[in-house]
Formats: sequence, structure tokens, C-alpha cells
Amino acid sequence: MKQVIFTLTSARSGTVYLRHLFQNNVPSCIARHEPFFDWGNPTMFGRAIYDAYAGRLDHLRKLLLKKLRYIQSLRGSLYLESSHAFLKSAYRVAAEVFPELRLVHLIRDPLKVARSQAYREAWRRRVHAPFHFYRGDDGRPHFVWSLTGNEEIFRRFRDRQLTLFQWYLLEWIEIENRAMRFLGEHQFHSRCYTLHVPADLNDPNKIKDMFDFFGLDTFGPNIVLQGRKNRSLGYSKDVTPGNESESAAVLSELPSEYLEIFDHEPYLNCVCTQRFCSAAI
Repeated sequence: MKQVIFTLTSARSGTVYLRHLFQNNVPSCIARHEPFFDWGNPTMFGRAIYDAYAGRLDHLRKLLLKKLRYIQSLRGSLYLESSHAFLKSAYRVAAEVFPELRLVHLIRDPLKVARSQAYREAWRRRVHAPFHFYRGDDGRPHFVWSLTGNEEIFRRFRDRQLTLFQWYLLEWIEIENRAMRFLGEHQFHSRCYTLHVPADLNDPNKIKDMFDFFGLDTFGPNIVLQGRKNRSLGYSKDVTPGNESESAAVLSELPSEYLEIFDHEPYLNCVCTQRFCSAAI
């Protein structure tokens, strides 16, 4: 039986590098990131995200069953998909289609995630990149890689103009809440390995521990820390005082239930999330 691993995470959280870590260290591993050009393997981005919002589970189920057939056709004993699409669409029916799935939870500083995602979308808008937007049932264009903006967490802010940074900060909070709900509802905590980005991704002992957690053999005793990191040209990852002010403005208006998860593991002793949550006090 082929082992299947998906990722619980937001974009800009080390997913490309995670794929390379598995490819470079684990024999018989088939690793995919965002399979846009992988024939027969749905990406779960774009309209699938709108389907998840609209509750069209039959559409999502059809896509995931197609993905299951694709995975079953592969020769490797392990399939990893490092895409951040899981908690944007697939999670709605994933436990049904993949009852034995395993998970990697990647947690990165939310301010850096939001800053990087905002930069990526703004850049694509400036160059009018084709195929990066689709039109939803609401008649509005939506970025292929992101939530629809119709989700409950955004509704409190409908009467104000959010910056892209603030919008992606709310998306990060929503994604992390989905991660905790998904693990809790299906009792999958024992199947999930958490990595704090970037420190854990650069720690060979931590990566070896992850492979051991999943019962995976490696090519050799030494972990290979090599692979492409999905950087953006001209981008500075430094969080500015302006970003911190934008964050505080959003957090001050956000219902407290969205922040309750950060009082517990795996966030409790995470410096970046605790600094982020302190802005809400």
C-alpha cells in the first residue's frame, strides 16, 4: 500500500524545499509540488477552492478520486504532495478519499508569510500574468492560489479596504485554524509531523526525525539539505514597522476565537506566532 503525505500550510512556507528534501533523501519517493502540468493529477487550486467555499463536495470528491487513481498508477511506495492547496480545498473530503493519509504541518512567521504572498500577487498583477485569475460564482476575479475572500473570517472587514498584506494575514489565520480543526475532527494528530520554518527545514536532525516518524528509509545516514528555495526576485523578507501596524489593526478587530489556537501547541512556544499574537492584546 502506497503511503500518501499531504501538507498543512500556507503558501510561501517552504513547500518547494520540502519536496526536494523528500526527493533527495527518501528512496522510491514520488514528490509533487503544484502539479499543474502533471497529466491526470488535479492541482486543487483555482475553482476547487471556490468549490470548497461553496460546499460543492461532490466536485471535490471527483477531483480527489482522480488524484487517487493517479497516485495508485505510480510505481513508488511513497507519494508526497507539498502543495499548500490541501487546506484551501482538498481537506473537505480528503479523509474520506485518503483514510490513511499522513501530514506535514509547516508553520512560518505569519507576518513574513503575508508579506511574501502579498508581494507575489502584486507582482503578477503588475505584469498581467495570464491564467493567474479565474471568475467565481460571485462574478469577481479570484487569485488561483488563494482563498475566495468570501469566507467567514473576511466578512467582518467587508466595509473596509484591506491591504494585500492584511488580507493574506487573515488567510494565514484561517488556514491555521483549519489545520487544527482538521486534525481534531479526524483525530489525526498522531499522523502529523510539525516543522517550524525555516529553522527545522535546515536542521538535519529534525528532518531525520521526521523521516523516522513516517517510518521512511533514507539513502544514507547523512541527510542531504539541498533543493530549490522558491525565492522572489527583488523581494525583501524583512518585516517593516508598517507591516506590524497593519497586523495590529486587523487583529484588534478579529473575534478572539480565531486566536485561541495560538495558546496551545504547536504554536505555544513558537517565538514568531507569540510575537504576532501579542499585537492582539
